[in-house]
Amino acid sequence: MPTDDGSFLSLELCHIQSYPNGNNNTDNSTSGVDIEQATSSITTTATETTATTSTTTIATTATPTTTTTTTTTNTTTITTTTTTTTTTTTTITTTTTTSTTTTTTTTSTTTTTTTTTTTTTTTTITTTTTTTTTTTTTTTTTTTTTIGNPCLSGNLLWNTMGTTVLSAATAPSGTLPIRASGVFIDSNDNLYAVDEDSNYVVWQLLKNAVSPTVVAGTLGSSGASSTQLNYPNDVYVDKSGNIYVTDSTNQRIQKFSSGSSIGTTIAGVTGSASSQLNEFNTPRYFTFDSTETNMYIADLSCHRIMGYPTSSTGGTNGVREAGGTGQYNQNTSLDGPWGIHYLPSISTDLFITNNGANSVIRWTPGASIGTFVAGVPGTSGSDATHLNSPMGIKIDSFMNIYVVDNGNNRIQLFCANSNTGITIAGDGTANSGATQLSDPRGIAFDSAMNMYIGDQGNNRVQKFMKL
Repeated sequence: MPTDDGSFLSLELCHIQSYPNGNNNTDNSTSGVDIEQATSSITTTATETTATTSTTTIATTATPTTTTTTTTTNTTTITTTTTTTTTTTTTITTTTTTSTTTTTTTTSTTTTTTTTTTTTTTTTITTTTTTTTTTTTTTTTTTTTTIGNPCLSGNLLWNTMGTTVLSAATAPSGTLPIRASGVFIDSNDNLYAVDEDSNYVVWQLLKNAVSPTVVAGTLGSSGASSTQLNYPNDVYVDKSGNIYVTDSTNQRIQKFSSGSSIGTTIAGVTGSASSQLNEFNTPRYFTFDSTETNMYIADLSCHRIMGYPTSSTGGTNGVREAGGTGQYNQNTSLDGPWGIHYLPSISTDLFITNNGANSVIRWTPGASIGTFVAGVPGTSGSDATHLNSPMGIKIDSFMNIYVVDNGNNRIQLFCANSNTGITIAGDGTANSGATQLSDPRGIAFDSAMNMYIGDQGNNRVQKFMKL
């Protein structure tokens, strides 16, 4: 074989082609062979791509947010390459070699893409708040009436023309004439009046009202049960609205709790009259201390003043605070005490009307002697220095004394330290005119010092306006 001079090509790069004349290569000449560069490539590619995308987004307002996106791509590439190489070598001996090479290439590519996205969302919230404030100012005007001393001013007296504020005419239908005795004004200027011997009840007339209501006793029915009264004389209402009544003929003090029609005996023994310390004999008017823990009762027929705590119960012994002998003209005794008033902010003494002795005496509780301050002890009369069977009594903050001069049908004012009376209501005759009184008994004042009188003989309560 000739040496390779570069004119021969590698068998992998050539193929054998027959002569065009169909020569079957039986000669030994090489001129009948045409050698050309030949390449045969068969490539089969199969590609399968699966793409899965999962996106999770978490967004929080006003909070940095991290969003992670994970993309997984599975790509499978299959490449099949078939190479056919025909090499013809002509020598003296003709050898034909056919070589077929098949190359299959499978490429599997898995691509995992992890995308971390950090999203920071800044939210700015602008809130515009419009606040409308409505201010309501409530002005409470408290008018304090300064009560001048009538004994100094000389003209601060009372209208002598009275007005009827309580009678059967304005009471519920069927009410008998109202035989008013003791009267009381509470801190709200409500009026309470005892109807002694006709309807046997306690009336309440609210401030500025016209018609009264019964707050204790059974209308028109006297008796000794817990809901009845028998000749009640006086009434007191404490700061809690509890009502206290001197139930004279039943010889007891009854307490009606606020809003209740059932009375409880807190002093005396029902129906039993005696001079024992746990009993009464015709209790009339009473008074309370400033704390409302003690009460003082005028025990008429026993000629004494008895003291009891307001928390006591029936049958409990009381304390004799004044009197007890029935001597009308001595300051060591009382004679038929009826009215009584205690104003500890002004005086520590009890002021007592001696009904049987026609006088007023002041007495320190527990003392053995008192002081006469009005009237002539043991002597009745109608002039300025005398009294006739006095009943109700009040004192004011100036130590002036107001006395219901029952037998003279008038109201007398005794200025402090004076035993000469001034008539401020009633004309001395028993009649029913606006300027007159008949058998007057109780007395009370409201916050403006208007005066209320239990005008029993005229079956009414009269109001006399302060001038």
